[in-house]
Amino acid sequence: MIRLASWIIASLLIAAAIAWMVSLPGTLSLEAGGYRMQPRLGTAIFVLVVLVVLIIAAWAIIRRIIGAPSSFSRASRQRRKDQGVEALSEGFIALQAGDPVRARSLARDAQARLPDNQAARLLEARADLALGDMPAAREHYRALIANQRTAAAALSGLYDQALAQGRKDAALTFARKAVAIAPAPGWASAAVFDDLTARGQWDEALAMVASQPARSREERAHVRRRQAVLETARARQNEISDPSGALSHALAALKLLPDFVPAALIAARIEANRGEGRKAMSLLRRVYRATGHPDVASLYANAAHGASAVDRLKRARELIEVPPPSRAAALVLARAAIDAFDWSLARNALANYSASEPSQAVCLLMAEIEEGQNGDQGMAREWLARAVRAPRDPVWTADGVTSDEWEPVSPITGKLDAFEWKVPVSAVASRAVETAPASQAESAGELPAP
Repeated sequence: MIRLASWIIASLLIAAAIAWMVSLPGTLSLEAGGYRMQPRLGTAIFVLVVLVVLIIAAWAIIRRIIGAPSSFSRASRQRRKDQGVEALSEGFIALQAGDPVRARSLARDAQARLPDNQAARLLEARADLALGDMPAAREHYRALIANQRTAAAALSGLYDQALAQGRKDAALTFARKAVAIAPAPGWASAAVFDDLTARGQWDEALAMVASQPARSREERAHVRRRQAVLETARARQNEISDPSGALSHALAALKLLPDFVPAALIAARIEANRGEGRKAMSLLRRVYRATGHPDVASLYANAAHGASAVDRLKRARELIEVPPPSRAAALVLARAAIDAFDWSLARNALANYSASEPSQAVCLLMAEIEEGQNGDQGMAREWLARAVRAPRDPVWTADGVTSDEWEPVSPITGKLDAFEWKVPVSAVASRAVETAPASQAESAGELPAP
């Protein structure tokens, strides 16, 4: 309704303008070819306007006729481009959906319609890789490396291909080239970094971490954690050969992560070996209050070289309350009490943790207490028998491998910061396997043999 009203008003205004133009007073004298005309001024202006409009319309029609071949050509090229883009899009969808045959066919179709589009060739290379056609994929990737825009993507494909073929050295070479071209790709940086840490090249790994930007709070925390682990690895490597340098690295790690137990242990050991027992004990006391880690408490009790078992027990009691607040603390205190032949204190320390579901370490210590305090060989053997099936205690664990001390990388995968203080998963799995037959027998209405 508004559009109709607007059209009517515009028509009236145009008609009024034409009428006003025709009614303008005055005449205009024109002489051409022996003819003389004297139209009114308004009529002459109106005729002139109409003539200009007709000329413009005629020129537009002539231009359209003349440019028709080029217009058809442009339309054909645009249609071909649209078809190529559509084929490229459907090809990536097919590859993601797990249909590499259709993806390769669509990639070739896209290349025929988009000869200058490198994404189509990249799609065909990915499809060849998914189909296992390694030579064809390699040729495509090598051609794409020559283009600066597609070099990183081509190196990524060559890296995946090398890993699929088990050629780790070649994969690492491609990752290093990708880092040299553009440090941004995460896959390349991660591959190079993992290789450096697996080979123990801590200085190069630390420099690589320092060069990476950290924008968010989580990324900055991740970088600090990595730097602390690498500094601790350097300290661990040089603890014997260069104690002063190792101490500097350990303290640098503690500045990044104040409660990092492995760094605190290394720093405290070095301080104790240098005769700085007070510094070592102060550091260990602070870290223990923050973490409650048993290794820290054990080192605190043994910080002074040549101390007697009674002195070690005294230092343990300075750090650990009675009754101990945790099983880990109880184990440390009981161990110190057993070494000092304080059987009553050792038994009281373990009282809350030996009554129900004692761990292996608790069972072993209780066996020592029974034999040492009462000379009861029968009770000692009973505790040892319970230790066989008792739950495991936390230990440094990485990828199913346990270690008495923390290590910077996993011996299985070479992953940095893989060791965690926890109960080994293999112990939990083994207990589950042992109990499975019994539960199956009960569900079948059978009783297990005694």
